[in-house]
Amino acid sequence: MMKPLKQQKIAVLYGGTSAEREVSLNSGKAVLEALRNQGFNAHGVDTKAVGLEQLKLQGFERAFNILHGRGGEDGTVQGVLEFLGIPYTGCGILSSSLTMDKMRTKMLWKGFGLPVADMVVVTKSDFAEFNAEQVVAKLGLPLMVKPSLEGSSVGLTKVKHGEALQSAVEYAFQYDETVLIEEWLAGEEYSVPVLDGEVLPPIRIQPAAEFYDYNAKYISDDTRYFCPAGLSEERERELKDLVKLAYDSVGCRGWSRVDVMTDGKGRFNLVEVNTTPGMTSHSLFPMAAKVKGYSFEQLVAKILELSV
Repeated sequence: MMKPLKQQKIAVLYGGTSAEREVSLNSGKAVLEALRNQGFNAHGVDTKAVGLEQLKLQGFERAFNILHGRGGEDGTVQGVLEFLGIPYTGCGILSSSLTMDKMRTKMLWKGFGLPVADMVVVTKSDFAEFNAEQVVAKLGLPLMVKPSLEGSSVGLTKVKHGEALQSAVEYAFQYDETVLIEEWLAGEEYSVPVLDGEVLPPIRIQPAAEFYDYNAKYISDDTRYFCPAGLSEERERELKDLVKLAYDSVGCRGWSRVDVMTDGKGRFNLVEVNTTPGMTSHSLFPMAAKVKGYSFEQLVAKILELSV
């Protein structure tokens, strides 16, 4: 018989060693405070300082995973927790690992007949044969260049001129062995949270800069967010249906956020899945949950309840 959640010792896993450490520390503090305010026996565990194998020894019975990026969102932590027999929040090993890899996620969506931007994949090993002119001929300009495995818009460049493409790819290689060059999606950007299989109200993002980069996500106060997103009922239904298909096809569970952009003709294109969304004051998931009637504390408790 499993003890009630309030009687279990809960580890809030945050920090870690990825490029998104700072964001994770902020998310973790907010989650920890929300759980403690509701009477949960929750403790912060910075995985940079404490090895996961210590969790069992320290008597933890459940984990709220709020680690962002590599090591936290890519199936690694999920595998260790399953091995230790500790239930945890969010997606399982396979979907965490898959969705961290933007290229393979898009290939899978494409296989299911779901809409994604056209792209060219470049790896370090085949970069010697790289032909920028051919890529521009295929995808047009401008282009978006991004590492396949980084989150939080790290290593991204918008390329407006063909001669800048080579250096943009080299820059992205600092973060990953595989780089995606994608046709530029000129339309609106939407972030759509899913909680327990239910698609929450979409959020429309209007960055002051040219695209939603790291600064716009975490630092700038000029980025504007609209929730409700201002879509017609029919368009919102179309977007939500697409997001549900995207979420289910990669095997998500618990909670995740799916990012979608429209192209110049207004068609929705799937961009990526975030399996451990941010939970800070700037974060989008709590914004959408609030429109649905969840306070931040209720949202955190709900995510914990969904842990498996």
